[in-house]
Amino acid sequence: MLLSLLQGSPNPSDRAQILITLGNTAAFTVNQDLIRELGGLHVIAGFLSDPVPEVRVQTLNALNNLSMNLRNQEQLKVYVAQVLELIEMSPVNSDLQMAALRLLTNLSVTDDHHQLLRGSITLLLSLLVVSNQVLQIQVLKVLVNLSSNPDMMDDIVQAQAPASVVLLFDVRTSSAVLLRLLMFAGNLKAWRPSAQVAEALRRRQDGLYRVLLDESSQLQSKLIQLLSHPDGEVRAQVARVLL
Repeated sequence: MLLSLLQGSPNPSDRAQILITLGNTAAFTVNQDLIRELGGLHVIAGFLSDPVPEVRVQTLNALNNLSMNLRNQEQLKVYVAQVLELIEMSPVNSDLQMAALRLLTNLSVTDDHHQLLRGSITLLLSLLVVSNQVLQIQVLKVLVNLSSNPDMMDDIVQAQAPASVVLLFDVRTSSAVLLRLLMFAGNLKAWRPSAQVAEALRRRQDGLYRVLLDESSQLQSKLIQLLSHPDGEVRAQVARVLL
């Protein structure tokens, strides 16, 4: 009934409310399966292109709950490119960006769909340096998931990155952001390129390797400064990265 109402409603506020209800029901596994079996995943995802931003937000929220089911992820993966486009085209720190990043976080928990996010690294890094704390945490959740997969590392270190990424490793950055940033940096530093690959990466002035991993990077000095951070958990993460 809800899916039929959603498809037939001309009123944006009604569509948003129906999507909220579907999203709430999708918090339960039995309903996640039922919605998929009724063909509801594609019905709901069709509203990613709704002209009303609030409807798009509630669509993403519903898909976020539905994506906690691995069988649903197999159908939802086809919408990754559209979700990335929404992130890129939406205002920074908007509800749309947050909802889209939450969905990508769920879809990147396992390695199964990481290849679909290979082209997203530069977008995520660019968003990281201009967004607020709440959005930074969500961006970093995706980056930590991706960098935990050795098969993604070549794409990550070659990605174009703002030089200002390294400036986030600072005592003025919130501990919640720093901890995830340090996890990301730790995953990167655990990667060991061959001498030939490392030399090729050094030639890319705007690549993430040059910004965070090269000998010329400010990261090492930034990490040493963070050893005196007042948060003990941050200090422990810094030590892990340095060692």
